[in-house]
Amino acid sequence: MNEQAKINYIPKHRCLICDGALHPLWELQNLPASAQDIPTREELSEDHPISLMLCQCEVCGLVQFDEEPVHYYRDVIRAGGGTTTMTHLRHEEYTRLLQGVRRNKESINSGKENVSIPNRFTTEPPTPFKIVEVGCGRGEFLEMWKTLQLPGVENYKGSINFSKENVMVSDPVRVEDTGSTDHAAELPPLHLVGLEHSNALVEQARAAGFDVYEDFPEPGKPFPEGPFDAFVQFNFLEHQPDPRSMLRAIRENLRDGGLGLVTVPSFEYILHYDGYYEFLRDHIANYTEQTLGYLFSANGFEVLSLRIVNRDTIEIIVRKGKGDPSAFKFDGQFVDMTPLKENYAKLSQAVNAHITALSAEGGSLALWGAGHQGFTLASTTELGGKVRYIIDSADFKQGKFAPASHIPIVPPAHFHEDPVTEILIVAPGYTDEIAGIIRKDFGPDVKILVLRTEKLEEYSK
Repeated sequence: MNEQAKINYIPKHRCLICDGALHPLWELQNLPASAQDIPTREELSEDHPISLMLCQCEVCGLVQFDEEPVHYYRDVIRAGGGTTTMTHLRHEEYTRLLQGVRRNKESINSGKENVSIPNRFTTEPPTPFKIVEVGCGRGEFLEMWKTLQLPGVENYKGSINFSKENVMVSDPVRVEDTGSTDHAAELPPLHLVGLEHSNALVEQARAAGFDVYEDFPEPGKPFPEGPFDAFVQFNFLEHQPDPRSMLRAIRENLRDGGLGLVTVPSFEYILHYDGYYEFLRDHIANYTEQTLGYLFSANGFEVLSLRIVNRDTIEIIVRKGKGDPSAFKFDGQFVDMTPLKENYAKLSQAVNAHITALSAEGGSLALWGAGHQGFTLASTTELGGKVRYIIDSADFKQGKFAPASHIPIVPPAHFHEDPVTEILIVAPGYTDEIAGIIRKDFGPDVKILVLRTEKLEEYSK
């Protein structure tokens, strides 16, 4: 057995998804206490870095923190929902889900058992679709249904009921078939519902016209307006200390054969890039395709597809039905954390050496991205007092300070008041988009840097 077995640590909990025994892998030090408890100036004296023990289940293989979850794990606090990158991804996913719901309902109606996610609409429409987003925040991703474009249709806005105060359009939308036949397919109207635990976020979503309820999925508890033909959930499951109960609750509120589309951060991405800076207490579970498939299969879902999207995210599409957990059996090999530990040391040395040389030349550095990657990188490499500021477009973060490192968080416009010579982008899924903003708004003289495993590199698209 590798060196992980020698850690002198007795886990406090059992596995989140199977109750198996936990095997300690690595104690990470100097991490932010959370990604969302962002301190104000008055709160800095009470904010301190923490240590976390990363473990792996001996039975199912899930890598997880042996910790209590953050206090706000039921709330969806989302900052990057409106980016062009994310909008394109959501539109592609919504289209695939609609195709899947339609094909799935047709299969049920015709008595077929096999279901696949088709590439295009090809047949006559089923009854209207009802879709729920479980953990919808302020409705950022509900908003994106409004501009969903499909073949032969300018957009889908006119046939979606976003709010129960609106009248659902009963006439289906005609969609030109992109296959070999020459007939036009029809899409039914949609009714979209959101569930969100935070009362403040629910009020914001309702004010924007969305049909959102203050609720959290629990077994035996009917969802408002259920049952549904499908559900969506985006980067929320990894926060949950009891994902099994959440999935059972969702399953109970789906119609027979109902579909689901879920995304979570990819642990394979972390391993591939030795990106230890992706770790944060908020993400109590670190899923691979294998462990995510196991979780759904063991809790009443058939896995239809698994793939990586936006570089660092796993997308899974499932169907309510009998799953096959044996298809996702853990091979018993614990993750070797040595490459991540080595990168921890190398990157800290590289970043600090770069800042020292830059300062000697009269230059200065800022980070772009007040998310978990930026917070973890800043705290573990001890960048407090060395980096001028962190740029972020989320107004609820601006004017505060990065947890643990206490670097000030500022809006993009702050650059013009206090320019820096270099900007390090710490938001892997949005690098090209952010680089484009820097070039457009800050000019060509600012050097743009990105993280590349154990070193910094100048940005090149």
